[in-house]
Amino acid sequence: MNNRITAKNMADLYREAASRYKSLPAFATRKKELEWNPVSFEELYEQGLNLATGLIEMGVDAREHVGLFGDNRFEWILADYGVQLCGAVDVPRGRDITDNELIYIINHARIKVAFVETKALLDKFIELRHDLPGLKEIILLDPKASAPDLVHKLDNVIQLGAALRKHGDTRAEERIAGIQPDDLFTLIYTSGTTGKPKGVMLTHANMMSQVKVIPIDLNCTDRVLSILPIWHIFERVFEVFSIACGVCTYYSNVRHLADDLKNVEPTFMGSAPRLWESLYQKILKKVDKSHWMRQFLFHTAYFLSRQYMNSIYFLTGKELKQEPASKLKRIVLSPFHAVRWLLVLPVYGFFNVAVLEPVRLSAGGSLKATISGGGALPEEIDRFFNYIGIPVLEGYGMTETSPVIAVRLHENIVIGTVGPPMENTEVRIVDLETREVIYPNSDKPHEGRGLRGEICVKGPQVMKGYYREPDQTRKTIEDGWLRTGDLGMITFNDCLKILGRSKATIVLSSGENLEPEPIEMKLNQSPYIEHCMIVGQDRKYICALVVPNLEGFRDNGISANNLEELAKKSEAKRIIQQEIKQVISVSDGFKRFEMIQDVRLIPENFTVGEELTSLFKMKRHVIQDKYGDLIDEMYNGKPVGVA
Repeated sequence: MNNRITAKNMADLYREAASRYKSLPAFATRKKELEWNPVSFEELYEQGLNLATGLIEMGVDAREHVGLFGDNRFEWILADYGVQLCGAVDVPRGRDITDNELIYIINHARIKVAFVETKALLDKFIELRHDLPGLKEIILLDPKASAPDLVHKLDNVIQLGAALRKHGDTRAEERIAGIQPDDLFTLIYTSGTTGKPKGVMLTHANMMSQVKVIPIDLNCTDRVLSILPIWHIFERVFEVFSIACGVCTYYSNVRHLADDLKNVEPTFMGSAPRLWESLYQKILKKVDKSHWMRQFLFHTAYFLSRQYMNSIYFLTGKELKQEPASKLKRIVLSPFHAVRWLLVLPVYGFFNVAVLEPVRLSAGGSLKATISGGGALPEEIDRFFNYIGIPVLEGYGMTETSPVIAVRLHENIVIGTVGPPMENTEVRIVDLETREVIYPNSDKPHEGRGLRGEICVKGPQVMKGYYREPDQTRKTIEDGWLRTGDLGMITFNDCLKILGRSKATIVLSSGENLEPEPIEMKLNQSPYIEHCMIVGQDRKYICALVVPNLEGFRDNGISANNLEELAKKSEAKRIIQQEIKQVISVSDGFKRFEMIQDVRLIPENFTVGEELTSLFKMKRHVIQDKYGDLIDEMYNGKPVGVA
């Protein structure tokens, strides 16, 4: 429990931060490549009150839904301050929103006033205005963009509020005093990986329950780099936590990330698995292209680090335990690990400083930690970064739980898990067919540890429900227990291990069930594969749709101008088939019915807003619809038996 945070709601938290941290920098935006413009906590709160007053003057009511469409920038957080401080509810989404999503969200959420980040996005709103009959006011966030008539500039609304407050207007303060714990803080529409977006209602109590128990030690000397979409609850909860702790947040993007890791020297950041997969590939690629002596030194350092860390994990009981621990095994192996640790320590110490330290510096050497969320981190990549000394912790959650359910920290690093449940959070594992609680269950051996089922959660972070979707809410929340739709188990060291999505489960015509995600994660580690999706529902066998990695093929002597040209090359398909055969096999732990029988190369990349969500999760239904002909083609002929 974070005793520093005493606020009762988000608006009160913003007030508390301004009072406590005053002139300290709260946010920094890029001025030039290496120059940043800081904004203090006091200044941010004052501007937020002015904006809130301006919004009230424009007619925004308490608890009204206000659209907030844009990506990471200071004006976004300022708009959020304004909405919260006038007692309203923000409905956020990124600027990559599709036309259909925009129309659906604005109309379904009954939005009358919307903040819009850029001129390009504003043009989209204007183009679709006839489909948005309830939208009355638009406020443009970008200070450099010109606003046409009837569109408000952000600065003008702030100035309006400042003038009113100068003459004694206290309506914003009165709104803040009237906020109740059960009032909505935000209404977030899910990314629609399985269909139309659903509006997740999160309350002030939901958010405060998270901020008060996040088990990370941050203070005014820390620096946080913001790279994930700010409208996503995973990134947002850490930004709010940073505000509560007096930390300065720097807004970055994919283009500047590598430079900002070196120049800002962040001590913490939220991240997604895709970021670490990309960094993993870059590090290995750089090693492979280096002099043979550098390759030898790196692989030696990595080998020593692996031996050193594995012995530490064993001796401290932090190795992955999916089966009951054998006391005899621990008695026999403990001396071996103790001796190995002692023997490796001096040599490891040298190689760690001489070889691995430069690698860490290139990937953010000042990081105390980074929590990866929004998807499962492949275990091989998880091990790689923890072995080389970059503490990638892993969190698990979903929008519907505000979002954190479990998180793995330094003191409980069990690679392959997401750590224990958060404080005040209960977790059940439930049989998918019978709905029997199999963990915790005193009638089961070891109370059900090691048994697989659907993860269900109960706690103060569980959403209020889906907006205007009572049937969906009842299906998702039963007696206070939220059904996550994720498969998991509790390990024998009481950590939660994620096994995939129950909704992504493929059922073959033979009746065999398989999870596509472990197969996809394994294949996505190949330098030749950018994206991969397994298909096979109600079919005899599984096949794969693959987006080839253009750069990976070029690095290995197969040139092509674009993906369309590459996808037509028989040599490219042969290499992909060979990659699949090498990594998806019975000897690698896969079952025979998990062998991929055919593959098709897709001639264009998956893009955010189309085939991918903002956290790079695949929209399976979109991909299946778009490439239905390719999928049918793989099942109309004789399987080629790739694996």
